Amino acid sequence: MPPNLQSIAVADAALRAQLADYAARQPEHAALADEFSTLLDDPENPFLRQRLAGHFTGSAWLVSTDGQRVLLTHHRKLDRWLQLGGHADGERDLAQVALKEAEEESGLGGLVLEDGGLFDIDKHWIPARHDVPGHWHYDARYVVRALGSEQFALSEESLALAWRQITDVANAMIDTPDGDDSLPRMAKRWLQR
Repeated sequence: MPPNLQSIAVADAALRAQLADYAARQPEHAALADEFSTLLDDPENPFLRQRLAGHFTGSAWLVSTDGQRVLLTHHRKLDRWLQLGGHADGERDLAQVALKEAEEESGLGGLVLEDGGLFDIDKHWIPARHDVPGHWHYDARYVVRALGSEQFALSEESLALAWRQITDVANAMIDTPDGDDSLPRMAKRWLQR
């Protein structure tokens, strides 16, 4: 097997193992984890945003040093409060995608990816915008911790950034306008760890 194909196989096997572990820990998401694993086998590269039938993204549940707050972005294009994250753009290690996106979108240094594998997975619809048709994001979410300064810098992707108490996210953001329950789900999961 050529070296490039070998590294792809290793990366895909690692993600498949993370998904299996996640499904064992979160049985209510087992069918979705299977759907993510099936996407890995698609002949059209699911790590590229050009695959408009759906593609992988990586996100960060970016917590403060003490683990009491999470940094959220008011996403410019979607006009919603979300966790930091973005497209894989060919990178098959979605944990590294999550870390890179957290660094780029927050301007924070001293971020570390926590052990523990996948924290959450989510499949959500992205509406059509300009010349890009609507499509699915298969989002793999990882815990990233801020160990340095919490003074963030706003990037062009955000209308705003804010540190929010995780207890507030768990309790006050349950009914989002579009029915997305992933932020409160992650907050509750974090509080139950």
